[in-house]
Amino acid sequence: MKDGLLWVFFLATFKFSFSTIPGPGLKLFFLETFIAAFLGGSIGAAFFYYASEFIIQWMQKRRLKKEKLLLQQGKTIKKKKIFTKLNRFIFMLKTKLGIYGICFWVPFFCSVPLGCIIVAKFYGKEARTYPLIVLGMAINALITTSLVYGIHGFF
Repeated sequence: MKDGLLWVFFLATFKFSFSTIPGPGLKLFFLETFIAAFLGGSIGAAFFYYASEFIIQWMQKRRLKKEKLLLQQGKTIKKKKIFTKLNRFIFMLKTKLGIYGICFWVPFFCSVPLGCIIVAKFYGKEARTYPLIVLGMAINALITTSLVYGIHGFF
């Protein structure tokens, strides 16, 4: 088994948008890079999508515990910014593109873990959400692999 396949696979489980870039440099064929990126992204998405409820609950408990500790120490709690650039981007995708935009593009542009947690938070109750994420991974893997190999072949 080629080591390059594992690199692309594991990179795709966390930062999918950059996962196909090393393919040509690792002497992988187009199809190998595409499959490794698609499988890595899809398996990472499955893990983080289905673990998102646990992760969100854990983060909320952790935040409440920190706030309680700060209050006991007599310190004030800083309010977080609600409208960050990322939140605005996600809100725009949700309102303009709906479930398809969120499922296809948030795991691609943010990262697979953060993107899948966001998707699960917005649309976790819908049965079509995870299949749409996988479809988005396939389309994005095809696009990015084509771009990378097209640019590599051009130079």
